[in-house]
Amino acid sequence: MSHPSPRLRFLATGLFALSLAFTPALRAQRAPVEAQHGMVTSVHELASLAGLEMLQRGGNAIDAAVATGLALTVVHPFAGIIGGGGFMLIRLADGRSVALDYRERAPASATRDMYVGPDGNVLSGPASSTVGWRASGVPGSIAGFALALQKYGSGKLSWADVCEPARRLAADGHRVTPIAAALHRTHAKLLTQFDESKKIFLNGGAFWKPGDLWIQADLAATFARLQKNGPREFYEGATARLIADAMKKNGGLITLADLQAYQVAERTPLHGTYRGYDIITMPPPSSGGIALLQMFAMLEPHDVGALGAQSAAKYHLFTEVMRRAFRDRAEYLGDPDFVKVPVAELLDRTYLKKRMADFSPTRATPSEKIEPGLGTVKLTSLPPGFPGLSLSHHSTLNAQLARLAPESTETTHFSIVDAAGNAVANTSTLNGGYGSGVTIPGTGILMNNEMDDFTAKVGVKNMFGLLQGPANAIVPGKRPLSSMTPTIVLKDKKLFFVTGSPGGPTIINTVLQIVSNVIDFGMSVTQAVESPRIHHQWMPDSLSYERNGLSTDTANILKSLGHSFKERASYEGAYQGDGETIMVDPQTNLRLGASDLRRGDSKAVGY
Repeated sequence: MSHPSPRLRFLATGLFALSLAFTPALRAQRAPVEAQHGMVTSVHELASLAGLEMLQRGGNAIDAAVATGLALTVVHPFAGIIGGGGFMLIRLADGRSVALDYRERAPASATRDMYVGPDGNVLSGPASSTVGWRASGVPGSIAGFALALQKYGSGKLSWADVCEPARRLAADGHRVTPIAAALHRTHAKLLTQFDESKKIFLNGGAFWKPGDLWIQADLAATFARLQKNGPREFYEGATARLIADAMKKNGGLITLADLQAYQVAERTPLHGTYRGYDIITMPPPSSGGIALLQMFAMLEPHDVGALGAQSAAKYHLFTEVMRRAFRDRAEYLGDPDFVKVPVAELLDRTYLKKRMADFSPTRATPSEKIEPGLGTVKLTSLPPGFPGLSLSHHSTLNAQLARLAPESTETTHFSIVDAAGNAVANTSTLNGGYGSGVTIPGTGILMNNEMDDFTAKVGVKNMFGLLQGPANAIVPGKRPLSSMTPTIVLKDKKLFFVTGSPGGPTIINTVLQIVSNVIDFGMSVTQAVESPRIHHQWMPDSLSYERNGLSTDTANILKSLGHSFKERASYEGAYQGDGETIMVDPQTNLRLGASDLRRGDSKAVGY
C-alpha cells in the first residue's frame, strides 16, 4: 500500500483538528436504534412502521420492503413511488443476491429528438421532459414490487396484506408533518399547473398545514383495486385504463399497450471489494454501481484513513476520484438492453490505475482536461441512425456550466434487514420533486418525469446539471440511465451493512462517503451517516459541500490547490442525500439503524 506524500500528509495533519472543531456531525454521539430481530429505516416514520408491521407478522425483508414502498406513496409523494420506478437490491440469508430493475421505460411513441424544438434547442415548459403529460415514462414500481414478493417474499403474506398499510393510510388519513407541508408549498408552482394535483397536494390552493388530517380517497380506492384484483390491475385493469385515457386526452405518451407490455428486468448485481470488504451494488442502467466500484478501486492504493475524515487532503483526493468516474459515466453508460456498456473494462484494476496516473496531490485537474478513458463511444454501440457524437467534442461546456445546477433530493431510499439476515436496499423515484406534476384523475397517482433522465440532446445538461452521452439516447422501450446506488456490504461473507440515498447524481458520492466513513475511519453507523458530504460530478467543474460542512481553513487550502467550490444553499439542497442505513454488529448480531437527520421525518424502527 502506498503512503501519502509529504504534502498530502501535511494537509491532513495540519487541518484534521481544525476540521473536527467545525464539524458538529463528527462530535455527535447519537446512538443508533438497536433491534434483535428486524430493522426498517426510511424517510418517513409511518412507512417504516408499515414495513415493521410485516416483519412482526412473520414476513421477511422483501415483504417489508413492498409494504414500506407502497406506504411511501401515501406519506411521501415528494418522491412518489407507484407512479415511478427504481431498483431493489436483495441479498438473501443463503448468500444469493439479485438486482430488480423496475425502472421506467420510454413509451412506444417516444422518439430520439422529441424534446428538441425546430430551432435545435431543448424544449421547456409543458412540452418538455420535465413538466406535464409528455414527461413520463411507463411506471415500473408495482411490477417490481409484485415480482419481488412473488419470487423472494416469505410466502406468509399475500399481495393484499402488503398493500393494506398503504390503503389504510390513504383511506383513514395521516397527520401532515411540518416537512411535508413545507414541501407541498415549495412546489406549488409546479402542482398548481394541474387541477388534480392542486386539489390533492395543495388542498385546492388552501395548502395543507402541519397537523392536518390528510385523506387521499382516490389513492385509497386504487390500493383497494390492487388488493382485490392483484398487481396486474395497474397494467391491465381499471387503473391502467384511467392512466391511458388521461394520457390520450392530454397529449401524453403512455398507452394501454405500453402499460401491458411493461416488464421488470432481473439483473445480476455488480460485486467488488474494498479493503477486504465485499460490496454488492447495482449494475446498469444504474450508473451508480460502476462509478462506486471505480472510485473504490482508485482510492484503495491510498491510505485514506491516515488523511483525516474532513481534511483538505481527503477532500482533494475524493474530488479527483469523483471527477474521473463521472467522466466515464457520461461517455459509456446506458441501458444494457440497448447499448454495449463496457462493464469489465471500466472496472479493470489496471485501467483504473492508469485513470489516476495524472493525479497530483498538490493540484486539481481541470475537468475539461479529463478525457474518457476508453476512447469515445463508437457508432456500433448506438441506436440506429444516431449521430456518432461524443462529449469529447464539447470542450467549451465548462463555461456554459460554470454555475452548479441545483441538486435533486426527490428520490427516496429505504433499507431493511430481517431476523434471518435477508436484506433489501431499495431506491425509488419520480425523478423530480412531485415528478411531472401530473396526477391521473380518479387514481391519486402522481406521475414521474423520468424522460429527463435520457439524453435529450448531447452536450445539454439535464435537470441535475448532468451531461450525458449518445449511449443514453431516447429509444422506445428503453430505460434511462440512473444514479441510484442501493448497496450492501459484507465482511467475511456475512451481512455488514445496507445503505443508499436519494439526491440525483450526488447519490453515488453519498454512498461512497458513507461506506468509506465506516471502512476507512471506523465510524459508528450514525457517525457515518451524519458526517459532512461533498460532491463533484465532472461537469460543471465545481465542488459542492453541505452548509457548515467545510471549515474556512479547509476551503482555503482546497482553493490553493485549484478547486472551485460552492456551498449548497437551496431549501431542500442545503444538505446532501438521505443515507438510510442499517449495520449488523459483528459481535452482538444486533441490527443498528441510522436514519438521516437531514430529513426531519426519517425514522429507523426495529423489534
